[in-house]
Amino acid sequence: MEIEIIKLTIEVDNKLSISDAIKIRGFFGHLFWDNPYAHQHQSDGSFVYRYPCIQYKVIEGACFLIGFNEGIEIVKKTFNELKALNINGRWEEILVKGLESYKSSFLLVSNQVTYSFLTPWLALNEKNYEKYQKFGSWSKRKELLESILVGNILSMSKSLGYTVTEPIRAEIKNFKEVSAKLKDVPMIGFLGTFAVNFEIPDYWGIGKSVSRGFGTVKKIG
Repeated sequence: MEIEIIKLTIEVDNKLSISDAIKIRGFFGHLFWDNPYAHQHQSDGSFVYRYPCIQYKVIEGACFLIGFNEGIEIVKKTFNELKALNINGRWEEILVKGLESYKSSFLLVSNQVTYSFLTPWLALNEKNYEKYQKFGSWSKRKELLESILVGNILSMSKSLGYTVTEPIRAEIKNFKEVSAKLKDVPMIGFLGTFAVNFEIPDYWGIGKSVSRGFGTVKKIG
């Protein structure tokens, strides 16, 4: 399937950190509180269980907003109207804004496509974290993480209404553990590269908390 995507790049005076993505999402969530697609919550506070159509990221010190489907109008409105970002009470004047619109594929392919994680991938929930820790060898841990990658892509596909007709094959090339925090809770994240027989749009997130910037992928090679 082809998906229309809009990408907004925002540069401010100070270099942003990856952890600022959570604060940026909070700012936009309040700014567009009447639109559940901006913050993944219904008016009654319940969570919207679907792949986020707007994702807030910090990559190499700059802020990125990725929007598709219902998220496109929010990103356009931000580009046209926003003059400053509020990051945890600190106002940052926007110096540069860039808007790019394009189409990208999300589908199963016959060849293996290699991706790099630009931000930590939060692969482990409480249950599979225990399994990961129990496995002594990297080969067992690698096998577990590859199965989680496949599960993440299947979950995205289901949310987007795309039917996967053949097995997804994922292979981790090189990975390293990194420290991450989600809502002030320390977590294990992963950075590195992997290959999979699936086309994923650049700057989309995989795994937990992708709307907050985690698990952002980009094709390499």
